[in-house]
Amino acid sequence: MTSWTWEYDEWVPADEQLRESLCTLGNGYFATRGAFPECDADDIHYPGTYAAGIYNRLTSHVSGRDVENEDMVNLPNWLPLRVRRVEGGTWFTPGTARIVEHSQTLRLDAGVLERRTRYEDPDGRLLLVRQTRLVSMENPHLAALRTELTAENWEGEVEVEAALDGTVTNSGVARYRALDGRHLTAPRTGAANSGDVAWLTCSTNNSDIEIALAARYDLPPDTAVREADTEGRSVRGFRLALRSGHSQVIDKTVALYTGHDRAISEPRDAAVEHARTAPAFDQLVAEQRAAWRDLWRRAELDVPNKAGQILRLHLFHVLQTLSPHTAELDAGVPARGLHGEAYRGHVFWDELFVLRYLNLHFPEVSRALLTYRHRRLEHAVAAAEAVGLGGAMYPWQSGSDGREETQQLHLNPRSGRWLEDHSHLQRHVSSAIAYNVVKYYEASGDAHFHHTKGAEMLLQIARFWVRSATWDAGLSRYRILGVMGPDEYHEAYPDAERPGLDDNAYTNITATWVITRALELLRNLPAPRRAELALHTGFDSEEEERWEEVSRNLHIPFHDGVISQFDGYGELRELDWDGYRAKYGDIRRLDRILEAEGDTVDRYQASKQADVLMLGYLFSPAELAELFARLGHTFDDALWGRTVEYYLRRTSHGSTLSGLVHGWVLARVRRTDAWTFVLEALRGDIADLQGGTTGEGIHLGAMAGTLDLVQSGLTGLETRPGGLTLDPVPLPELSHYRFSLRYQGHWGVQIQASPGLLDIAVPSSDRYPITITLPQGHFELTPGESRRVTLED
Repeated sequence: MTSWTWEYDEWVPADEQLRESLCTLGNGYFATRGAFPECDADDIHYPGTYAAGIYNRLTSHVSGRDVENEDMVNLPNWLPLRVRRVEGGTWFTPGTARIVEHSQTLRLDAGVLERRTRYEDPDGRLLLVRQTRLVSMENPHLAALRTELTAENWEGEVEVEAALDGTVTNSGVARYRALDGRHLTAPRTGAANSGDVAWLTCSTNNSDIEIALAARYDLPPDTAVREADTEGRSVRGFRLALRSGHSQVIDKTVALYTGHDRAISEPRDAAVEHARTAPAFDQLVAEQRAAWRDLWRRAELDVPNKAGQILRLHLFHVLQTLSPHTAELDAGVPARGLHGEAYRGHVFWDELFVLRYLNLHFPEVSRALLTYRHRRLEHAVAAAEAVGLGGAMYPWQSGSDGREETQQLHLNPRSGRWLEDHSHLQRHVSSAIAYNVVKYYEASGDAHFHHTKGAEMLLQIARFWVRSATWDAGLSRYRILGVMGPDEYHEAYPDAERPGLDDNAYTNITATWVITRALELLRNLPAPRRAELALHTGFDSEEEERWEEVSRNLHIPFHDGVISQFDGYGELRELDWDGYRAKYGDIRRLDRILEAEGDTVDRYQASKQADVLMLGYLFSPAELAELFARLGHTFDDALWGRTVEYYLRRTSHGSTLSGLVHGWVLARVRRTDAWTFVLEALRGDIADLQGGTTGEGIHLGAMAGTLDLVQSGLTGLETRPGGLTLDPVPLPELSHYRFSLRYQGHWGVQIQASPGLLDIAVPSSDRYPITITLPQGHFELTPGESRRVTLED
């Protein structure tokens, strides 16, 4: 491997689905997993293709009840291409021929996947298959596959079968297979342009979104072609003559359109025309390289050694899921990328980890992702009203239209039991959206968005938290009852009849922050805009006083000198951590282990992921001190140090986000242990540390979070109006790094760190100077200036 490639040099069936996820190619509009084109979906291979924002809803009968789920749809497979000898030959596929040699290279700089496989059939004939594929970053509707066939110890005719397959289902996640996965209906096939372009159309069977693919095949001269369409599949057969040591090349260029696309009259016509006029394969590759070169320039991140290689892979997958093309779509942040079907392609709170990075590189994408939330603000307001509250209550899982998409049941693979799912009680997702609204503004300076759509979301989310607060005369405090925190292990108190927990510290403190920032915004808005908001929302001075009161009097629980994860956490039982590790080894999914034993994690002081510690990820120590002071408490290094130590001993890290947050926090609290968790965050997907989950789709939030760990965590970077605040922390294992960022109209601000030094350069422009604030003081950099700073240890 090199810093710009990700390589596999042998065939390992058990690892294939992991590799397919990590070798996915995409462009922010659609993506295709890195599966073999000659293989159908089975227990080894899963050739899924997904387009941003394309969902469908189905009802399944599970455990005696009807369960409705909305899924990101597995679209027709454009990859299929397989080969066999004409005379009595079997297909050269892993199931019918022996793989003698195999290698696969993902070229990150160019956005192409190269593959080389040598097959041996039962008669000893060797066929070398070399393929290059791309999903175009230059043109988001195009993908292409070049196949080069070489007979090595024989000659003769072969039949090549290429197809567009509309018979696919959603079956990429084993634990979902008891649910209905047949999302496509009414497939039709045909040909256009005198037969040169083959097409396939179908629709999602409930959301009624039309999907169209068209393929152009560029073939060797005098190739015999036959049409062999079957139900739901557009099939073309080609007969080629192979001579030993000589290669034949087939190029397959595919266009994909859906009923969600704009500026077209009909998806099929658009796909056919686009496939017909698409450039030749070599030109597509050249355009792909140029498009990715521009992306890498804007998203520059240079970290040496193995960590740098992994970070570049993470950045590659973030950009394939959320590229500038995404800015034109109505799509959110799918937690597992466009790489697989885990979480059903839903949108959770992962944008909290993703937008922190995108804000400083692709703010137009951040704005589009926030606009996705704003378009669903009415649904969030209706959801709050439905439970007797006001403001906006965003769903824990989102999909097409803004309703709650959290599953009603989930399967524990250890016990085989379907269990009630109460994770819709994670109301903190609304605070994550509000946080992103504020941080986008601080990074971009986009006052128009902040005063319009951003203000509307921030105000309604703050109103929801105020209306959710219940006065407790005994405590003389407001409380937020019956929720779940980010931890997810704890859904209810032991033996409680109802789900939900009281006064989750993360939820209450972030709610305080949201209300405070909403008040600040309202007081700083231009008077006409404030009047408009008051007219449309009914906000008045009396409500403003209530907001101020609640934001200063929310209850924060403590026990044993630490911040409690929620009220009563300290009264739960201690777990025999050593005993469970000795018995099971990997106990990341402790909840599943205990349920399979007939117990529940609700009884124990055990966390799936950092919950209270998430506060140290979102806020600097100074910000936390201000929040706690607003609530009448003292926050200092001693309290935070005790709290970190306490939860560090009680967390199983059952989420890929946990290692990221712990690494971030420990870099400033207990530096010697930070690298263990940073390394876990870096390796989470490439090593599949969660035990088979990466094959179902990458963990986008964790990948983006590792990028922000370098960009903001190690540098202490905070965006402020008019300037940047930096408070670097030395981490020996990541002591050298360089990146550029885009800040309030300044394109390409350069930051480079090395032991004891920090170099900052502002590119030439007509923009105002940037104020740089460090612990030892501040200074201004005008465009075109740079400065080297000696860091204090």
